Amino acid sequence: MSTQNRWIKAIRCSDVPPREGRSVQIGKREIAIFNLGDRFVAIDNRCPHKGGPLAAGIVAGSAVECPLHAWQVNLETGTIARPTTENSCVTAYAVRVIEGIIQLNLPLHSPAEIPHTTSCLEENSPAAWSFGAGTMGEVAP
Repeated sequence: MSTQNRWIKAIRCSDVPPREGRSVQIGKREIAIFNLGDRFVAIDNRCPHKGGPLAAGIVAGSAVECPLHAWQVNLETGTIARPTTENSCVTAYAVRVIEGIIQLNLPLHSPAEIPHTTSCLEENSPAAWSFGAGTMGEVAP
C-alpha cells in the first residue's frame, strides 16, 4: 500500500543561508532544512545518537555533523556516515522550491497530525529530492 503525500510550505529560501541549516516545526515533526548552495535538502532535526539538533550542525559537502557528539549524517540519504559502524538513519524528505518558498513532500495528514516516526530504516526515504535552488506548515497545491 503506498502512502499519499502532499507538499507543505515550510520556509522562505532567503531564511536559510548558504551552507547552513534551519529548523522548522510541522505538526509533530521537527525538520532541518539545509541550503547546500545549489539546492535545498531536508532531514529530521534529531540525531539518532543522543537527539542533537542537526540544523545547528556544521555542513561539510553533503553531510552535517551533529553539534553534540560529531556524528555525521548524509543529507542526501539520511544515513549515518560517521561512525561507520552505526546502522541507523534519519528520515530525508523530498524538497522543491516554488516562488522562493521551500516546500516539503510529507505524508497526507493535517499539519497538526503529521507523526514523528522512529524508524527511518523502515520508511521510504526519498533522499532529499530537490527542485531548484519560521514555520508555515500550509498546504501547497
